[in-house]
Parts: sequence; structure tokens; C-alpha cells
Amino acid sequence: MLLNLYVKNIALIHEVEMDFTKGFNVLTGETGAGKSLIVDSVSFALGGRVSKDIVREDAEYALCELTFTVDSKELGEKLEELGVYLEDDQVVLTRRISGGRGSAKINGETVSAGVLREVSSLLLDLHGQHEHQSLLNKSRHLEILDEYCGTEIRTLLSELSGLVKEYRESLKELSEGKEKLPNLEREKEFLKFEIDEIEAAKLTEGEDEELERRFLRMRNARRILEAVGAAYAECGYESENAAGSVIGRALSKLKPVEELDETIGSLILMLTDIDSLMNDFNRSAAEYEQSLEFSEEEFAQTEERLNTLNHLKNKYGNTITNVIKNLEEKQTLLLKYTDFEAYLRELESRCETTKEKALKLAGQISKLRKKGAKELEKKIAQSLMELNFLDARFEITVIGDEERLSVKGMDEVEFMISTNPGEKLRPLTEVASGGELSRIMLALKTVLADKDQIETLIFDEIDTGISGRTAQKVSEKLAFLSGKTQVICITHLPQIAAMADSHYEIQKQVRENHTETTVRRLSEEEITGELARMLSGAEVTENVIESAREMKRLAQGVKQGYRLEN
Repeated sequence: MLLNLYVKNIALIHEVEMDFTKGFNVLTGETGAGKSLIVDSVSFALGGRVSKDIVREDAEYALCELTFTVDSKELGEKLEELGVYLEDDQVVLTRRISGGRGSAKINGETVSAGVLREVSSLLLDLHGQHEHQSLLNKSRHLEILDEYCGTEIRTLLSELSGLVKEYRESLKELSEGKEKLPNLEREKEFLKFEIDEIEAAKLTEGEDEELERRFLRMRNARRILEAVGAAYAECGYESENAAGSVIGRALSKLKPVEELDETIGSLILMLTDIDSLMNDFNRSAAEYEQSLEFSEEEFAQTEERLNTLNHLKNKYGNTITNVIKNLEEKQTLLLKYTDFEAYLRELESRCETTKEKALKLAGQISKLRKKGAKELEKKIAQSLMELNFLDARFEITVIGDEERLSVKGMDEVEFMISTNPGEKLRPLTEVASGGELSRIMLALKTVLADKDQIETLIFDEIDTGISGRTAQKVSEKLAFLSGKTQVICITHLPQIAAMADSHYEIQKQVRENHTETTVRRLSEEEITGELARMLSGAEVTENVIESAREMKRLAQGVKQGYRLEN
């Protein structure tokens, strides 16, 4: 659900903040007040294209921020798959443009415009004369039908996805295998050479690391010997000034007076420990010196072995483990090449079997879609009739083609409509106007209300070209839908505005010689005044005000009835 909209420096908007509520939110205002700017700002925040002059003339940047709360666990999991993690069950989308360059953030983390659009598509659906009109995208028709068909078709599609991927991988392997046939003998000879080269080395895990350490020590043996020898001389007993000799003399000085004071004993004990440590050090140093002794031949052998291992690592993998793994893969491949034609026959058989399974499953999916299409088109036709499309005919075509097999099946789905008597059914994208599209989407959303996971719907220009009974029918549909999901509607019709749970007025004002668009939430009394203005257009009389109150009261009764049904 959309909690808050914050807009700054977009066209005529200096700064606007709106807190939305559950249910039905309505925005009204005089023509030219800037209602379209609110929709444009939302579209901008969702990742939509913007004109170069979007930034307010006296400002350095434009910004729009949308704050959503997410109650659905399933929606939260989908967002996490896109790398978006909820903060206090909220998601904040921020888009800013400055100097012709834009940036987008989700919960404070910078994201690409593509990710922003993908995330926003899960949170909000905007309908009107904008690029977000998903009904104009024919691929969306398939998605809508599958949404209606529900869990069973989703399970089959998941199974089909695995089969199609397996089929494509086998097909690719088969194609690559056939390409290798003319040069198979050369491939085999080359594989044998590589296998022999690796096997001849008789590799051992970790051998290279041990050799590196040994080689480094051999190469630096002289410097090490000199340092260790010098340290041994300084700490030993051979020189009069060496540490061992000095400690020995110190002990001999203290022992004659040991019995004269008990403290002397502890001093002797400490010196004895030092002398013992010095002996241990000298013994270890002598042993280490002996370990550094090696022949030139041994050094050459170590260097040669290390070069061999590094050559193999450079050629077949960065580590001995990778080289051994590479060897195993080459041995398996050579075994396969030994009877390659049998392998290709087996692969062809696997491709055919997998494709048959996939086509059979796609056929089951197609049957479900055709059955669901018949049910859905009846419900949509009924819903359209309730929206005063009295002579409209609606049909969902499902055409299967095995050549079109994919993870989505083999069907092409398209919505067909005829809005006038005598007209033949034509694709929806060729027939409907912007206002009609919004009403058709409203009919769809009403039918799919229990299945749709998007929690916020925005309708702009849904009332274009309608009045009277049609307007009343549209308002009732919006009221019904708002009982299941949050609805935000920009309208100029009082019948729709009267259904609102929250009503916002958009105004254009002049402040300090600058024209600004402002928005404020209306009180109950102010709502009556705004409805009266919408009803009368010019002079607002007491009779008009009373009519507005009556319209609001009747609308609340209708809405309450729908809420009880939901």
C-alpha cells in the first residue's frame, strides 16, 4: 500500500507531501490545477521517462519519493529475490534528476532504472494515458489469464519450465556434437595428448604449495644461514661474550651466596630458566642449520617440478585441484568420443522424449487456459456491461502453436473487443481509447481482485468521456475494488469523488510571483463544498450544497454495502 508521496521541484510543484489511506483515495481540482502533475510525478518515481523541463525553473533538481508498506509475505519474498529487503515492513522508492542526470534509490541504496521499474511493478499499477497501460502489451494478456487460472496452472508452468530448459540444453549439446563430427579424430588425438600430459605429472593435492615453500627457502638459504649462524654465535657458549657464556658466569656468581638470602634462590631460578631456554634455542638453531643443507641437484629438481606444476596450472586451471578436475572431465569426454555416434543417437532420443513431454504438458496448460478464458471473458463481459459498455462483446483468443514452445507454453493470448453493435471483434490495442482502456482495466481488476497481488492501483482519466449512469457505474466499481485493494483515482466527476474514503484537492496558487500547484486533504465539510463545485461548475447554491451532501450520503451507503460483501 502507498503510504506517502513526496514531490519537490517538479514543474509547477514546489513541494507537496501526501499521506494516503486504505480504501479509496480521490484527487480533484479545477482544470489546469495540476492533477496530471501528480500522476507524472508518480510515473517519474516508478522509473518512467521524463521530459527535460521537468525540473522547476528556479530549482537545481527535481525529486519524487514513494513510501510503501508491504503486508504480504509473498510480495516480501519477491522483493528479496530482486535484492530489496524491507525496513520496518516498508519500501521507499526515490528518484532524483539534476543537470539532466537521474539517479534512483530503493531504501537508500542506489539501483538502476531497470531494477526500479521491476520493483515498482510489484508495488503499484498505474492506469491512464501513460506508458504503464499494461493492457496495451499483448504479453500481459497471457499473464492476466494465468493469474485467473490460479495455482494449478502455476504448478504446471513450473514443471514445464524445467522440461523446456532441459530440452534446450540437450538440443544445444546435440548441435555442438554434430558440428564436431568432421573433426572428431583430431579432437580425440588432442584430448589424448592433454590427458597424457596431465597424467604424466602424477599430481598430488597441495604439492605445489609445499614445493613453493621449499623452493623459497632453498633460494634464500645463504641469507638464512648467515642470519641463523650469527644468532647462534651471539646466543651460544663458544664465545666469551656470547649470551650463553654470560648467563653461565652470572649463575656462578650467584650460587656461592644463595644460602645467605632466600631471595637469591628465586633469582637463580629465573636465570636457570633463561639458561634452559637459551640451550633450547641453540639446539633448534643448530638443527635448522642442518636442515638447510641441500645439493645443487636437489635445488634443480625442485625448480623443475615447480615449473611443471605451474605450466599445468596455467594451461588447465589455477590450482592443482582444478587441473585434476579438468583431467577427469577430459577422460569422460574421451570416453564419450570413443562411441560418439551412439552418444549422438542417445542425445537425439533424449531431445525427442523431453520435447514430447514438454508438448504434452503445454497441451494440458493450453486446455486449462482455454477453459479459464471462457470463464474469464464471461465475467469481464458482465463487468463491462455493469460499466455501461452495454453493447460490448469481449473475447479471449488462445491460439497454440508447437513451434512457439517456451517456458510459458505454446499459446498466444489476446484480448478481443467490439464496443459498438455490428462491429467485428478486433484486438484490444486497436480499438480502445485511453478512457475506455481504463474502464476495461477496471473491469479486469474487479474480476481479478481476489487474485491480484499488487496492493495499490492508480486510475487517471478513467472518467474521460463518461457521465450520468456510466459515471455512477464506474464509481461503484471503484468502491467495490477499494474494499480489496488501495485505489487512488484522479477524477473530475462528483459521482466518483463522493465514494472516497480520503479526498484531496489540487489547487494552483500564486506565491511571490510564482505559480505553484498545492495539494491538501479535505475535511468532511470541505468535501461537501468541493462536491458542490463539481456539481454546479459555477454558482454554488444551498440547493447544490444539499445535493452534494445527499450524494455523499448515498455513496457511503453503496460503499458500505460493498465493504460488507468483501
